[in-house]
Amino acid sequence: MKRVNPSHDITVYERDPAGSTYGWGVTYWDELHQSLHLADPESAQVISENSVRWDSWIAHVHHRATVTVTHGEVGFGIGRHRLLDILAERARSLGVRVEYEHEITHEDELADADLVVAGDGINSVLRERHAGHFGTEVTAGRNAYMWLGTTKVFDSFTFAFVETEHGWIWCYGYGFSEDHSTCVIECSPETWRGLGLHQTNEADSLALLEKLFADVLGGHPLLGRAQADGSAHWLNFRTLTNRTWYRGNLVLLGDAAHTTHYSIGAGTALALGDAAHLVHALHGETQLESALARYDHERRAEIRVTQRAARYSAQWYENLPRYIGLPPEQMFALLCERHSRVLPYMSPRLYYQIGHMVERISLLPIFRRRRDSKAT
Repeated sequence: MKRVNPSHDITVYERDPAGSTYGWGVTYWDELHQSLHLADPESAQVISENSVRWDSWIAHVHHRATVTVTHGEVGFGIGRHRLLDILAERARSLGVRVEYEHEITHEDELADADLVVAGDGINSVLRERHAGHFGTEVTAGRNAYMWLGTTKVFDSFTFAFVETEHGWIWCYGYGFSEDHSTCVIECSPETWRGLGLHQTNEADSLALLEKLFADVLGGHPLLGRAQADGSAHWLNFRTLTNRTWYRGNLVLLGDAAHTTHYSIGAGTALALGDAAHLVHALHGETQLESALARYDHERRAEIRVTQRAARYSAQWYENLPRYIGLPPEQMFALLCERHSRVLPYMSPRLYYQIGHMVERISLLPIFRRRRDSKAT
């Protein structure tokens, strides 16, 4: 916003201290990488220099096989702390004020502002004050998950599925720096309770998880959140939607407006995309009301495909027993197809066979017969 028009007077109010954030690494994909360079080449260059990249995916299936897919879509990882530092430094260099440890709980605190952008997350205080107007709905997922770090550096985006006497438990791992990776652990509620993870503290939870995932971690530790009370920070993912994203001069952005399941790695990309669309709408309309209405209508329509893909991805993991008994190559192929709208309603084996057949046909040479102009 400041870059498009330096005369704008913009202040960012951050409730947490500088350098404080939840989570470890952020994933993003080549599409966002290109969009960042179009929106702000200076910060995009610094983000690129501080990111790691991968173009292969590996799936480890306990005691059965390891499947590797290479030359897929290029992915990137960057430390969440580093990303926030880069964005804050860039904002300040352009003349934006950034105030830390300053939470806004009521838009009246900013009565002199022309526009208030609420990017305060899924638990947005500003949104919740008007939840009826926004039409906020939240749906909790079935599986339990915990967001962890590790000193194991994954060269590829890594999935690991481990079978226990209480069911399957799995992780997603990806590098985000030269010495750290993110490791998200997930399992069904039955496995979570069966393993006793519902009542163990963080230290005991990490010790058990390190044992379960010893092969993929290679002796490296898992790193938690260091809760003040020592509890393990297990969660159920909450999918949040809103009927509208604005009220008066208050507009929602990022997780305050919508959430998408972490298994598709789109949260950061969608938040940055929201910001870009909001700026475009504000500078494309002469009235604030029409600009916010345009942002609300166009952006919500644009992300529906991603939201749908996220829902199907979450459901794939919630129905893991449907796929885990397949041969590992087939299971991993369907893991890569978890966004499909058709897969939940078709036999997994049949879906794989049809997909494999279509792939083989697409590799056959195609001959085109040129019509002879003299032929009858």
